Amino acid sequence: MQKRTKRVVKALALGLIPLLAFDAMAQDLTITNARIIMAPGNVIENGSIVVEDGRISSVSSGAPGQTVGQVINAEGMTAMAGFIDDHKHVRENPDFAAQMMSLLEAGYTTVLNGSGETEVNLRLSNLISSGEVVGPNLIPSVSISLRQTPAEARAAIRAMADAGVYHTGEIALTPEPGPSSAELTVLSAILDEAEQVGVQVNVHAVSSPATVAAAEIGVTRFVHLPNKDWTSYDQAEVLAENGAIISGLIAFGAPTLERESAAPAPVQYPRDNMPRFRDGNAWPEAIAGANRDTQGRATGTEGGYTIINARRVWDADPSHRTISYSTDQNFADISVLEHELKSFSIVFSMTDIHQIMGPNSARYLDMEDEIGTLEPGKRADIILQSGDPTENIYGMLTNMLTIVGGEVVVDKR
Repeated sequence: MQKRTKRVVKALALGLIPLLAFDAMAQDLTITNARIIMAPGNVIENGSIVVEDGRISSVSSGAPGQTVGQVINAEGMTAMAGFIDDHKHVRENPDFAAQMMSLLEAGYTTVLNGSGETEVNLRLSNLISSGEVVGPNLIPSVSISLRQTPAEARAAIRAMADAGVYHTGEIALTPEPGPSSAELTVLSAILDEAEQVGVQVNVHAVSSPATVAAAEIGVTRFVHLPNKDWTSYDQAEVLAENGAIISGLIAFGAPTLERESAAPAPVQYPRDNMPRFRDGNAWPEAIAGANRDTQGRATGTEGGYTIINARRVWDADPSHRTISYSTDQNFADISVLEHELKSFSIVFSMTDIHQIMGPNSARYLDMEDEIGTLEPGKRADIILQSGDPTENIYGMLTNMLTIVGGEVVVDKR
């Protein structure tokens, strides 16, 4: 298969399948009187967006040259590209439709489903693309184990591609003391086969040595920042030089207070002013694979590591394309968004955060030409915020309207 053909096939798989379903749902509409964040740092204070056939046809200051379809008066609200979650475990359950609506209401328009089985993940994605369930663009992935021979791993990658799945789930490397030579041998075979059939390989390393070892053999997509140690300047430079990008989860290990759970029934955390892990249990004891002292006590250092490491990896790349956004959580999505943004805001400006959640997250999915900014030619995945997302993170928690492919799917005005 020629590389151009593979890219076309991959583009169809990454959120555009079935393409006929997207075309059928594509809408014409016009948004007026909006503050528009076209791209990070590029803001139109009052302007208009015209959408035709589900794609942005124009973005301009002031009134549009023409209006098409439904006209939405934003009344000064801020339009920005829909949020992208580069890693979230979405599973088949009775609350699937409600979970998808929770994502849309928070402002998410594209989600990479992390790991799972081929048939199940394809079925969930097709429920949305067919219109049976209203939800964000849900990209399927498939779990691939390193506990097999290189030949078996190659066969698994080919089977994925044949089924129409073009993302691996999070391939787990041993973080401490680091991956074995056997793991890296199988991973190398996966990378080689994936390159041939157009599959993206996503790796879960979570320590600096494991992340660097994977980058040195060609891995460019990582699920989660290192949370076991400090990433050195030299290690960060290796990642940047190899074109790596890490899908955040910056708030892993950060304490949370009084946050609501989304499934199966919303419950309030105890109002006892005690910090808790994101599963609602005691922090830091509940952290999976917690860092521990010599007496076996969980130290809670994960949250500090991820914040500093995120900034170090970011600074190692002059173009700042090394960090993207993901949550890996299934609590109420607006609460999860707030939890992550609070950690990002410690070391990143609002323009940085827009870069991370927009173009960088689109880049992680190899969809920069499709989503992540509000520019002509891109998919009309648009959200309207009643607050000001250029001012602080709380403006990004005020979503009132969500548009996916030109179709209004949430309207809380």
